[in-house]
Amino acid sequence: MAKLYFYYSTMNAGKSTILLQSSYNYRERGMRTLVFGPEIDDRFGKAKVSSRIGLSSDAIPFKSSDNLFRITQRQHDASIVHCVLVDEAQFLTKAQVRQLGDIADRLSIPVLAYGLRTDFQGNLFEGSQYLLAWADNLSEIKTICHCGRKATMVLRIDSEGRPVRDGEQIQIGGNDRYVTVCRRHFYEGLIERSSEQLPFDDLGT
Repeated sequence: MAKLYFYYSTMNAGKSTILLQSSYNYRERGMRTLVFGPEIDDRFGKAKVSSRIGLSSDAIPFKSSDNLFRITQRQHDASIVHCVLVDEAQFLTKAQVRQLGDIADRLSIPVLAYGLRTDFQGNLFEGSQYLLAWADNLSEIKTICHCGRKATMVLRIDSEGRPVRDGEQIQIGGNDRYVTVCRRHFYEGLIERSSEQLPFDDLGT
């Protein structure tokens, strides 16, 4: 029976690399995959999923109004789809997570979704919230904080490397805008220190 899988982590844990490797494994065996990526994230070009180590794949860009079940069903009717993979799954809506479940349940196609669990304020993204609630299998992809502890959180930083406490939940960026940290350094990064915050590199370990 096909299942909905959610692989979650902080940034820089290799989610996109693992997604691309999984897609390659299917295709190497003559099977067809569909790769979805959010339209909002065009850092590496539109209709592309890319990893930090240089791997990339064509992707179907999605926006919040798209019905992923209908898109997949049309593709499947034209030529059998053996696996659906979703990059940056935190950007999914509640309805789209339900649609991924329908792909697994009604089309019998396994769905592998990869994304962040929480935002720069420690709150769940909508997509991640419902994937954590509804996915058949949950798997954490681990990485480490600069102090050596397991990283579980993401800090947003400004141009001077100082942690940012407020702002819109979604702001696309990479290492120039986000730092992956453990829970301790996440909370320390959000604490105001006298009249200004210390640069991230000055936070104690």
